[in-house]
Amino acid sequence: MREGGGSELISRPNSGRMRGMTKEGNGVKEYAARAAHCDHRAPQAEVDETLRRITAPLARSWRRLEGARRIAIKFNAVWEPEHIRRVAGRRQELVDDAVLRAVLSLLRERTRAHLLVVDSTYHPEGPNAGYDVNFRPLLQEFGVEYVECSRQAMDWYEVPGGGLMFRRYQLNRCFRDVDALVSVAKLKSHAFMGVTLCTKNLFGLCPIHPQNRPRTYFHHLVRLPFVLADLGRLLQPCLNIVDALVGQSRREWGGEARVCNTLAAGDHCIATDACVASLMGHDPAADWPTPPFRRDRSHLRLAAEAGFGTVDLGNVDFTHDVQRPWLQFDSDPTDPREVVASWRRTTCEQALHFLSRRQHFVDRYAGEYIFLQDGEVIWHARDRQPDGSRRQLAGARKESAIWLKYVDPEEREGENFEVYARERERMGATRTDGEV
Repeated sequence: MREGGGSELISRPNSGRMRGMTKEGNGVKEYAARAAHCDHRAPQAEVDETLRRITAPLARSWRRLEGARRIAIKFNAVWEPEHIRRVAGRRQELVDDAVLRAVLSLLRERTRAHLLVVDSTYHPEGPNAGYDVNFRPLLQEFGVEYVECSRQAMDWYEVPGGGLMFRRYQLNRCFRDVDALVSVAKLKSHAFMGVTLCTKNLFGLCPIHPQNRPRTYFHHLVRLPFVLADLGRLLQPCLNIVDALVGQSRREWGGEARVCNTLAAGDHCIATDACVASLMGHDPAADWPTPPFRRDRSHLRLAAEAGFGTVDLGNVDFTHDVQRPWLQFDSDPTDPREVVASWRRTTCEQALHFLSRRQHFVDRYAGEYIFLQDGEVIWHARDRQPDGSRRQLAGARKESAIWLKYVDPEEREGENFEVYARERERMGATRTDGEV
């Protein structure tokens, strides 16, 4: 019996023993991941035991965690209570309470660190402040601190190696004192990014704050996959857990339930996500425009190509006892491939146009956000952005992208415009049917 509407599919476990997904002759693997069957109706004790079992072999994770004084935990769990959908009592789109309890119990058992849960909510201030932190009573039960990343002071953080999209990002100041980070994600398809797992979960740490860029600044065609790869390298969660008791296909919100009866964990966010993506039936090394990466590049592949993690399962000590693939997962094809290709190409063109005339824009719009379309500024203001979607703001030029930029004379964020040049060149050699 399912609550919340939509279709429900159920994955059945294999009857065999745990099997390793490794390649012969590769020796010691650089990364480790585990996945195990756990019925979505299982009691708390069984969820606890399964999580202990799959995380026990992750020696690199525990070396970091057991030596930490302060551990930050990012759950994919913030949402208004009235919008939470469930299947047999388990959360469909968010990390379930049973998994949240299991994670906190495990960290209490194996570490002496001060635990803090970190996130940026949609209601950081005002009369509804914290309304979407629906799990706060559970944190109080464990005596765990909650840090609202959008309300506290922020600092600039440099990306190791210089960053793929930006050299630096503004994040909450609490990360200066954090020794280790844990990312706990929900298994979901994503209409924009193909999959949303442990790496995409980190995007929720970008503050929704007047001093920072708006979410749409980063959640932007061409930018977002590189931003996610940057956040992974910057924050480097040492323990990555995926709640796949119940998952969701098609999109991140309002999609179709998939009951997978599984928990997964790994010691690297990209490698873990690659393993879980394979269980979803995806090729972890796939890239735009190959499904599920219908809208933009794969952040998993971009990170791996830059030397952070891997999408080659031969490099991962990965064992599991679940059938692969679980069920049918895919991202929602919201727009024709040709339109998406046009948006990506024209996004690159606007960014490069800005670069070529940067002083012109600085002279006229310093300290403002601008929307560029076909070489014209169609909106500018010191505020975040105008009302309405980009689709509406595009007017009659529906296939011409609108590029959002903060005009900073110092270019403190250090945007890497070479990305746009490379992506434009790559699109010239990539057909929209996925062949090169």
